[in-house]
Amino acid sequence: MGKSVVVTGATSGIGLATAIGLAESGYDVIGTARTAESAGLLVEAAEAAGVKVRYVLCDVADATSTVRAFTEIATMTGGGPWAVVNNAGFAQPGAIEDVSDEAARAQLEVNLIAPARIARLVLPAMRQRRDGRIINISSVSGRVTLPFVGWYAASKRGLEGVTDALRIEVAKFGVRVVLIQPGSYGTPIWQRGLQLLPDRTGSAYKQSYDLAGEVMNRASELSPPTPVVKAVRKALAAPRPKDRYLVGFDAHSAAAVEALLPTRVSDYAKGAAVGLRQPPPVLAAILARLTRRRTSR
Repeated sequence: MGKSVVVTGATSGIGLATAIGLAESGYDVIGTARTAESAGLLVEAAEAAGVKVRYVLCDVADATSTVRAFTEIATMTGGGPWAVVNNAGFAQPGAIEDVSDEAARAQLEVNLIAPARIARLVLPAMRQRRDGRIINISSVSGRVTLPFVGWYAASKRGLEGVTDALRIEVAKFGVRVVLIQPGSYGTPIWQRGLQLLPDRTGSAYKQSYDLAGEVMNRASELSPPTPVVKAVRKALAAPRPKDRYLVGFDAHSAAAVEALLPTRVSDYAKGAAVGLRQPPPVLAAILARLTRRRTSR
């Protein structure tokens, strides 16, 4: 059996694809699932792919549940896993003004605090072996912040800061820490996020929320996260993995545009994209003329 790898949030989206993909590559994969029902989905997907994936029940937002799960994993792996892929996460949408303290704390607990907690649990065994990998799944949102996903971006930007510090701290013990920054792929994260949109009644951003809802509903039409799985494979297999893997054309282009454009121009473009800004009159007239031409054909 290959090296043991824990994948958190392994029952859907990037986590499920990663768990199956790593099992196909010969790793001994242990996925975490919040419920027995969701764990069943992981087992079914593994059986359909002709591979074996073990699982433990774990709510990464709950410290007691996480300690219990990784104690079980230590027994399953003879001391602790060789690698962890911190993938579990969700996206809390909404204007900063509309997102409650409770919702913001939940976002940070799952996307930022949980990976750090898991690192504390697995590092002693990795340090003793002088070998191990910690792969943190971030997002291009950790580099490029868009309106109405400010708390999600904050959680991912925070994760990037924690990852950078951790990478330096544990390098001398033979442990490699890698950051994966995917762009947009066809996963359930945004459809689930749609259910977390703040109450639109009386919101100053209602029109933009309506537009955001349309975009989130179309997210499932995007391509599957196969490139992300390939990046995780590289990060695990390479003797000297990259510190960061930026994955996807949209991620590369968004990062490049963010780096090149002045902040004021970038802010204007992002605001216009979600209906917070109106294009200049000349540009608006051109767009209106093009629209009339198309509808008249």
